[in-house]
Amino acid sequence: MDYITIDTKRVPIEGEKNVLSLIRKAGIDLPTFCYHSELSIYGACRMCVVEDERGRIFASCSEQPRPGMVIYTNTKKIQAYRRLIIELLLSAHCRDCTTCQKNGTCSLQELAYRVGVHAVRFLNDKKRIALDMSSPSIVRDPNKCILCGDCVRTCDEIQGIGAIDFAFRGSKTQVMPAFDKTLAETDCVGCGQCVTVCPTAAISIRTNVTQIWNAIDDPNVRVVAQIAPAVRVAVGDSFNIPKGENCFGILVAALRTMGFDEIYDTSFAADLTVMEESKELAERLEKNEKLPLFTSCCPGWVKYCENKYPEFKDNISTCRSPQGMFSAVIKDYFKEKDEKDGKRTVVVSIMPCTAKKGEILRPDNFTEGRQDTDFVITTQEVVRMIKQVGIQFEQLEAEAADMPFGVASGGGTIFGTTGGVTEAVLRRLAKEKNYKNLKEISYMGVRGDELIKEATVSLGDREVKIAVVHSLGKAGELLEMMKSGEAGYDFVEVMACRRGCIMGGGQPPFAGPRTKKSRMEGLYKIDSMSNIRYPDENPVLLQMYDNFLAGKEHKLLHRNLAE
Repeated sequence: MDYITIDTKRVPIEGEKNVLSLIRKAGIDLPTFCYHSELSIYGACRMCVVEDERGRIFASCSEQPRPGMVIYTNTKKIQAYRRLIIELLLSAHCRDCTTCQKNGTCSLQELAYRVGVHAVRFLNDKKRIALDMSSPSIVRDPNKCILCGDCVRTCDEIQGIGAIDFAFRGSKTQVMPAFDKTLAETDCVGCGQCVTVCPTAAISIRTNVTQIWNAIDDPNVRVVAQIAPAVRVAVGDSFNIPKGENCFGILVAALRTMGFDEIYDTSFAADLTVMEESKELAERLEKNEKLPLFTSCCPGWVKYCENKYPEFKDNISTCRSPQGMFSAVIKDYFKEKDEKDGKRTVVVSIMPCTAKKGEILRPDNFTEGRQDTDFVITTQEVVRMIKQVGIQFEQLEAEAADMPFGVASGGGTIFGTTGGVTEAVLRRLAKEKNYKNLKEISYMGVRGDELIKEATVSLGDREVKIAVVHSLGKAGELLEMMKSGEAGYDFVEVMACRRGCIMGGGQPPFAGPRTKKSRMEGLYKIDSMSNIRYPDENPVLLQMYDNFLAGKEHKLLHRNLAE
């Protein structure tokens, strides 16, 4: 077997495409800024440089392994080289670390400490550039950019949008939208995938934490929280809880301690979405029009379709997302009580997604001119709030969500991962509700992290073709295939982020393969342990349809397309 020698240790070559992969296989955590396994090799940051037996220094991320290579990862020359790189980066970097949103999780900060940079010899004479606050989802701060290019490649290669790129040359180089536009003036959909790869706070989440604290402190405000499915398997990452563990009950307890008045599970609204979307699919199949039916749960996808493929806009389901449905129901549910108590209800959505911050401002998601969701905070933001209060999260005893919106099916919970919406809809349309059918549906090919998945099911006398796609770049490829007639489907689930909401732009960053897998498995475990697996067997939901929702289904659960 071929091998290379890394710091006197022989490491076999087993198909690795670069030396960096072999170094990490050898158990050495070589620092990087610009390297991501799912992106193209860029080799700009030079932090992963190594030295060979002849004294040659090269970037290990872009070097192909050759049998017999002998390399060293931590020589005196390499140490000095890395310190100089960090020092030069810091010389042109805003160093207000104590007030930075990424303080404590910043890769530049961590590596400066790790390589031993305790002072910066060079003067920062760069002119300060104004922040781009135009997006409701993310904030762009050019003063903190280290030009690693991670955001540029993610937006282009993974999402297929290209809202930002490099501009100018030399010391004047910036990452920015073309023609000095703001993010709001580009095709940016607010997915936040650029945030997840940014090593500093050059691109960060636009936060609403202060407004929520103000609402909690107001005695005339009823603050209601809804928790999305994907949040429960990711929030524990920030509190040394095992990866993928269900922390829903602990988060409920934390929110009560923080002062929230009512806490509900967005999975309940996912059950509502299944009921409405499956009904809409059946109607379109019967009429054989506006097919395929595209899911509407992901606001990043909806905006992408409107921007890039407006010819498919009418194919998007009229259903609101689970967040939108839930907030409309909550506001209507508390309407009379608010008038009686002299209060107003403020709905706070705790989401894995930054694009949800933009969704709540869309007029087609309003109910008779009323904005239903007042604030969206991401998993990262709720973690910050928990730490602000000083709550020992991992020591809390789990508590149940409030009724009547605290009961959800397993089908609603798996909305948080790619293929989950499709699987829940198939459960709803299944003729027989039993364990055998559940297993058969799970084996149909809608699970897993393959970027485009296909399945065919029989509904009545018709063969229904289904596609599941995640990441907007792959969604664009699928739409091009459909336009050319190369592919045809009846139902298509699209999620903007790879692997779905579990890897949304608001989730805790720096998630590796084990974390990604654990989050997906965590949601399926919750589903398998649920007493209610089929959304249409949720007793609270069925009772609501018979009473509270009767006659108001379209107003509260569907988008106002006249807007």
